[in-house]
Amino acid sequence: MSLQHLVDQIVRAAVVEDRSFGDLLPQLMQVFQTASPAEMNAAMPRLAEGIAEAPPNLGGWLAIVSGAWVENGADPAPVGGPLVHRLSEVTAAALAFANAWDQAAGGKPPPDMQEEQPSQQVFDTVAPHLGDGAVTAMMSWFALPQFTMAGCTVLQMGPSVRAGLAERDFLAFAAGQAAQYLGQMEHYQALLRVLDGERLLVLDRASRKGWTVTIGGIGDNFQLHVLLGGALIGRPGGLTGDRPAPEIIACFLNADTPPGRPIISSPWNLVDAHGEPIWNEGVPADIPVVNGTRVVVIDPPSYERTFPAGRRFPLMPATLRLDGMHLPEDLDAWWPHIKAPTR
Repeated sequence: MSLQHLVDQIVRAAVVEDRSFGDLLPQLMQVFQTASPAEMNAAMPRLAEGIAEAPPNLGGWLAIVSGAWVENGADPAPVGGPLVHRLSEVTAAALAFANAWDQAAGGKPPPDMQEEQPSQQVFDTVAPHLGDGAVTAMMSWFALPQFTMAGCTVLQMGPSVRAGLAERDFLAFAAGQAAQYLGQMEHYQALLRVLDGERLLVLDRASRKGWTVTIGGIGDNFQLHVLLGGALIGRPGGLTGDRPAPEIIACFLNADTPPGRPIISSPWNLVDAHGEPIWNEGVPADIPVVNGTRVVVIDPPSYERTFPAGRRFPLMPATLRLDGMHLPEDLDAWWPHIKAPTR
């Protein structure tokens, strides 16, 4: 049986909750092992329909399949939008479940969505508060880990998916609310905030020089530190200091981390235009916009910051392109907007 025909069968079964779904899923997982990316790409739009239309408990399995396909070379674009939209619906229903459980259970924590399963007892607990939505809410609660895992894969490997997201701030807010119940939602929230094709103005306070860079796929500010170091240190017109080793820069872009995860140090302090620290644990989207541009200011390090090499999101390639250098006289209009560091 062809992959496309098998996907059509399993989607039909999932949408109507036919018992054949349980037999078709292992078949699908086996057939896909030998499928080419072209075959997966041809079947992906139909799989995306199933993710969008099936009830959460079965759609979650289809989402897992889509993530596995993407990791094995399939294009994430056809499934990305439907998956993120469906995940937002499942997240909302799961939060409604959590709220109903909190009202009904007298302080007892909700069931572990990864270790437990839907049950009559769980349903009876939340049904008085959720009415006709109780089944969907309960199924969404237990399916949230599957959808989130797939969502993290698709966002890491699909810059076009990230770029096409609407209402990203709202999606990130909802993910943050759900993170108290599912830790992986913190990763999903961070991925929703990844910037692509974003221009930064980088200013060196000591030399008064500056640079324009364009970033994409950077998962945290540890990564931003290292990639800026690779772009600016030891280059003509750049900054002095110890440039990160090529293999270290590479593993913050798209290469595997060297064995043993070497410990590296940050070459400077980064602050924003208001003088506030740009925390390594944050993301570039946290950096405030001034006059339409996110501004990064380089100061000498106040102490040595060390951290292990490697990307927060190993599946997500990053880019940092140096677009141009600005001499001190080019930046006279900027410095009045730049505050001294606050700490």
